[in-house]
Amino acid sequence: MTVVVGCGAGFSGDRTDAAVPLVDALLRYDAPRALMFETLGERTLAAAQLARLKDSDGGDEPLLEAFLSPVLGECLRNDVAVLGNFGAANPEAARRRVAGLALRAGIDDACIAVIQGDDVREQMYALDWQPWEGERRSLPELKHVVAANVYLGADALVDALSQEAQVVITGRVADPALALAPLRHHHGWAYDDWDRIAAGTLAGHLIECGAQVTGGYFADPGFKDVHDMANLGYPIVEVERDGSLIVTKPLGTGGLVTEQTVKEQLLYEIHDPSAYVTPDVVLDLTSVEIRQVGRDRVSVKGVRGKPAPERLKTTISFLEGYQGEAEISYAGPNALARAKLARDTLRQRLASRCPADMKSRFDLIGVSSVFDGDSSVWRDISDGLSEDIRLRLAVEHAQRAVVELATQELLALYCCGPAGGGGVRRHHTRRLKTASYLVRRDQIKPRVSICQGRSAREQ
Repeated sequence: MTVVVGCGAGFSGDRTDAAVPLVDALLRYDAPRALMFETLGERTLAAAQLARLKDSDGGDEPLLEAFLSPVLGECLRNDVAVLGNFGAANPEAARRRVAGLALRAGIDDACIAVIQGDDVREQMYALDWQPWEGERRSLPELKHVVAANVYLGADALVDALSQEAQVVITGRVADPALALAPLRHHHGWAYDDWDRIAAGTLAGHLIECGAQVTGGYFADPGFKDVHDMANLGYPIVEVERDGSLIVTKPLGTGGLVTEQTVKEQLLYEIHDPSAYVTPDVVLDLTSVEIRQVGRDRVSVKGVRGKPAPERLKTTISFLEGYQGEAEISYAGPNALARAKLARDTLRQRLASRCPADMKSRFDLIGVSSVFDGDSSVWRDISDGLSEDIRLRLAVEHAQRAVVELATQELLALYCCGPAGGGGVRRHHTRRLKTASYLVRRDQIKPRVSICQGRSAREQ
């Protein structure tokens, strides 16, 4: 038996019309089908928690309705399960919005599951923590913590599907779990069938970033050409019971699925290919075989699985200090030289007026704004390279007043020179930081709530 899963979003802010051709393609399969939406990053979740503090009905995915409204009715009427982490910091709010969308689609008895238990902020000091690899920071004080969320695995999502949930809404889960859950449910894989669980997790990993695997992030004109980028098809995986799978995309859409696109996504965010750790399984990717078997069809097999880890990764986001940005533009002949003079002048002013522990960075946008502004990448570039430069200053300090003073010094360049500066923009905010830790699996208790019509039950 084949189980088919498509991915309609790879991050919060993704294209909101991508799922339409994807659902059309899924409906052509005579097989169990599911549609996943991956919309949650670490800082996305922290921002969602801040939004919930401002509004108790907020904190879920802002684009939830834009993502789902074009396709939810078709999915509910045609047995296409929908799974998404668009619950973010407020899965209940997301459930209410999904129920409203279902009603507007003429469906008043949609079965919607909510998965909770990932948010451990209130109990974090009662849990047994270990620092994640490379983490040097001790646990921040609770009063500064904005979010503390455990990466849950697929177990609770499988439970929800077994209770006939048509839509499964989660907060923080491991991204591949959104695909693994319907694969486990329909194929009947045991939670400790490690090779099969690894295959399902790999399927999720390959599609979790949406169009990255169908040519989007792959494209590099002249080296890796991709056609019709404006109409990229989003990915589909066809997964067999033995764990072998094919990555593809809807017919007639832009982009491409090749051995190269799949290999790039396979290695995306992989630290150790022999031990890629997820909540459900530890993947060994060293024997994976990737082969083109047709146009926009790539076969993947050979992944191996090791037992799931005893501890689960948790990301803690907290407020610490302040950050500020300020920018000013220089245009016309000799713009680069004038922007360099402004940078050097500003650096001297900050050294004399601001504390030595203030962190700062200078970028010349149009010359160097990705690499370190002090690097040799642009140090010897001639002044004639560009006639439009924007100088950016970024600073960080424990005190807001220091940050404001630093950006005010850039503002003063209006009249303090050099010539032709304009278009100043300043912004100050609290500094949001993240740190990662490991918590004992047995201390985390996911909860499944099922709502159908007007009734609800919780496990």
